[in-house]
Amino acid sequence: MKRLIALGLAAALATPAAAQLKPYEDFTLSDSVVTMNTVKVKENMINDYLQGIRNTWVASNAVAKRLGHMRDYRVLVSDLPNSGDFNVVLVAEFANTSDLAPNKARYEAFMKAWGTANEAATRTTTTTVYPNLRSITGQYVMREVTFMPATK
Repeated sequence: MKRLIALGLAAALATPAAAQLKPYEDFTLSDSVVTMNTVKVKENMINDYLQGIRNTWVASNAVAKRLGHMRDYRVLVSDLPNSGDFNVVLVAEFANTSDLAPNKARYEAFMKAWGTANEAATRTTTTTVYPNLRSITGQYVMREVTFMPATK
């Protein structure tokens, strides 16, 4: 009897593994992709970091968005800046994966719009200021999952 109960319990626990979702039947993945960089900014330095990225990361993404190279971008800051592995998230959204690939025409259009003065200032900030303010703790490329309505 104990064996029968154990077999029944094992079969019941194994059922979820057999009921796996199927792509394009139970869910779809978006064509658009989101890049996320998680950043740990040192204590009491978030405002300094935000000032820096406003002039570099945000400004360059504004140019890329205006040129149609990306859909959108966001900066998220934790309300609890001293907890966890990161306290700032930099998010950039692109129409599809190919928008992330190297592309000479996009690069040249961006550099023309961005200009050499911005390029030099960005290089100075990223090589001399940021190393003292933050550590990048993760980089991700993600897609949104949309679930189909359940048929059962």
